[in-house]
Amino acid sequence: MGKKRTPSPYTARTADKYELYQLSVQSPEPDIAFLRRVYKQARARPAHHFREDFCGTALLTSEWIRGCKSCTAEGFDIDPEPLGWGRKHNLGPLGNASSRATLHEADVREPSQQPPDVRCAQNFSYWIFTQRSELLDYFHGVRADLAEEGLFVLDIHGGPECMEELEEETEHEEGFSYIWDQSEFSPVTHATKCYIHFRFPDGTEMKNAFRYNWRLWSLPELRDVLTDAGFDRIDVYWEGTAEDGESGNGIYRKTRLGENDTSWVSYIVALK
Repeated sequence: MGKKRTPSPYTARTADKYELYQLSVQSPEPDIAFLRRVYKQARARPAHHFREDFCGTALLTSEWIRGCKSCTAEGFDIDPEPLGWGRKHNLGPLGNASSRATLHEADVREPSQQPPDVRCAQNFSYWIFTQRSELLDYFHGVRADLAEEGLFVLDIHGGPECMEELEEETEHEEGFSYIWDQSEFSPVTHATKCYIHFRFPDGTEMKNAFRYNWRLWSLPELRDVLTDAGFDRIDVYWEGTAEDGESGNGIYRKTRLGENDTSWVSYIVALK
């Protein structure tokens, strides 16, 4: 007789969308390990001060100070709701260590309190800048804000599949399904409208938990804008392939060519 499955604790009425987002989308430990690694490889010393743009619940900010007793961090976001949630659920459990992190309810184009060694914009959040002039202005500000040997890290999603209108459902081991909904895409402007939904074993659904109106920027476009913003070197890190020959293995290495996959996520590292 098979092992009885524990009922899922999640329903549309009881679930917390920020908790579900962190479980489904974010991977703080490998992300922070990557940021620390590329900085040390580039500068031959550890990074100390970190800034997370579009930080939301500040999960990466919290992980940064968790993993280093002397490190400090700042997070920037204009939405007070996820910032408040992050203060309670991510920074709060860190106790006194949380005093080494400062969350700003402010536009990401505002300067840091302290020049960061590493500054990042994850989960394609910077795609909110749909005009090249806006993006260039943001990148100019980032470069000026960085410490003398600072670096800026972006993640990017690409491949022909990201231009399709589709829904992709992923069952999560915690007992719910994550749905990535690419609802609209314009081949002329690359304007894209995306949603995140969550579905639960009891048949309920948390629809449109998160909404995004973005421009789908290509990797060559971003490298060109970063160059125009004055960054001295721009490296691309590509994910390796797992043993099954299809999925990624979570290991990102520097590349000049990449692989022509139907869907991929990579890092761009821009050095001052």
